[in-house]
Amino acid sequence: QQKIKQLNINLIAVDEAHCISEWGHDFRPAYLKIPLVRELGISASIIALTATATKRVLNDIVTNLEMPDAKIFKQSLVRSNLALHLTRHEDIYFQLKEQLKTNTQSSIIYANSRKRVRDVSNYLNKNNFKSSFYHGGLSTEEKQLAFNNWMDEKTPVMVATNAFGMGIDKGNVQQIIHIDLPNSLENYMQEAGRAGRTGEKAISIIFGNEHSISNLKNQFKKGFTTVDFAKKIYNHLNQYLYIAYGELPQHPFEFDLTTFCNQYQLNILQTYNTLKLLEREQILSFDENFNVQSSLKFKVTPNKILDYAEQNKNQLIKIILRAHGGIFDHYIKINESIIAKKMNTTASYIKSQIIKLEKNGLITYNYNKNTSKLNFLVPREDDKTILKIALDIKQQNKIKLEKMNAVIHYVKNTSICRSKLLLDYFDEKINSDCGICDVCLSYNSHKFDYKFISEKILELLTTHKQLSSKEIIISMNVDTSTVLTTLQNLLDTDKISINSQNKLEKI
Repeated sequence: QQKIKQLNINLIAVDEAHCISEWGHDFRPAYLKIPLVRELGISASIIALTATATKRVLNDIVTNLEMPDAKIFKQSLVRSNLALHLTRHEDIYFQLKEQLKTNTQSSIIYANSRKRVRDVSNYLNKNNFKSSFYHGGLSTEEKQLAFNNWMDEKTPVMVATNAFGMGIDKGNVQQIIHIDLPNSLENYMQEAGRAGRTGEKAISIIFGNEHSISNLKNQFKKGFTTVDFAKKIYNHLNQYLYIAYGELPQHPFEFDLTTFCNQYQLNILQTYNTLKLLEREQILSFDENFNVQSSLKFKVTPNKILDYAEQNKNQLIKIILRAHGGIFDHYIKINESIIAKKMNTTASYIKSQIIKLEKNGLITYNYNKNTSKLNFLVPREDDKTILKIALDIKQQNKIKLEKMNAVIHYVKNTSICRSKLLLDYFDEKINSDCGICDVCLSYNSHKFDYKFISEKILELLTTHKQLSSKEIIISMNVDTSTVLTTLQNLLDTDKISINSQNKLEKI
C-alpha cells in the first residue's frame, strides 16, 4: 500500500471486469478489494472492461467498483458474419475431418479435458491435419511452442481446453468447433467470437446431442463442491502437510495432486475444483505452472525390451508400452503417480524401478518432480475457515447450475434463431433472424424450393469430387429428409450421378 501511495496514478483500468460479479462466469473475490485504493487517497478515474456481461453483471460491476455515476459504453454483440451452428451427429471424428476439409484456414477445436485434447490432436495429425494441442497442464515452454506453431501456420488447427483464451487475436480464424458443450454461454460467446474477427465469413459449431448433455451434467456433478467437501479437503490438506492449528506457514509447499488424492481416496476432478475454489476465496494459492513431468525413451529395439519384460516378469514395461506410442522414437512424458496407481504401489517404487531399467541400459530417464505449488494465505482454523465462505460456495453452485441449464436450453433449441437466443441471454434484443445459423437454414430451406441446398451440394461435389449421401448430410447441417429429397431431384435432372463406388459425383 505504501508503494501505491508513492505512484502517480491517473487511471485505474480493470480488465475482465466480470470477475468482480458473483454472476460473472469467472468470479474472483479478490476483485472486490479494488475499491480499497480509494482509501489510500487515490482519486483516479476507473475504466472497467469486459467482452461478455449480462445486465445483472453490469450492475454488479458498477456497484462493486463504487462507480455511481458510471457511463456505460456497450457495443452490440451481433456478429453478422459468424454463423452459429449446432450438429447432433454422433460421429465426431468423421465430422471433424469433413469440417477441416471444407474450411482450410485456421481453426480452434475446444474440448473439456486434457486427455481428449491430446487424443483429438493426435488423431488429426495421423489423418494429415496439422494440429497442436494446448491445456493448463503443459509447461510454459510447451504452451508457447504450441501457440507459436499455430500463429505461424505450422499447425493451422489448435485443439485446446478453455485454458487457450487470453491474448488470442488471430485474423484468419475461420471456424471454432466445440466437441464438448461449454460450461456457460459466456464462455461460448468468448470462444466462438475468436472466429471471423476481420469481418470475413466464419462459423462456430457445437456438437450437441443427448449424449453430450449427459456428459455436461456428469461433469457438473463431479466438479460440484459442497461446503462439507470443502471442509474435508481443507482438513486433509492440513493433515497432509503437517500444519498446526493456528499456524500460517511462511513458505510454499510442493504438492502432488495425484498422490494426495490417492492417499485420501478422493476424486481428482472434484478435488481440483475445490482447490481452485479455495484459491478464488483467497484461502490458499495453487500454482499449477510448477508442474514439470518426467520423460523417458527406450534405447533398445522393441524385441529386446519385450524379451527383457518376459524374462524378468516386468509389468512396468508392459504398462508403459500400452500407454505410450512412439516411445522408441522420441521422449515421452510420464506421470509416476498414475503408473503407481495402476500397479497398486507407490510413486517412489516406480521411480526406483525406472532407474533400474536405466542402469541396465534399456532406457534414458529424465526425472522431474511432477508437483504443483501450494501456499496458504490464512492461518489454519479448520471448519471455521470454510464456514466463513459457506454462503459464497452455495451461491456459486446455484449460479453454475443456472449457467449449465442455459447451455442445455441453447442446445435443445430447434425453433429460435441461435443469434437471437444467444443475444437474448445477454439482454440484447434483435428484431430479425440471422438467416445463417442451423435453425434459420433449416427453416428457410423449404422457402428456397431446395435451390439453396442444391447449390451447396454441387459446391461440395466440386470440392471433394465424390461423396456418399451420409458425408453430404453431415456436411450440410440441414435435416436429413431435405438433403435426401434434394439429392433425388439432382439425380433426376442429371446434375449428379452415382459412380461404381456407390458415391455421388457431379456430372
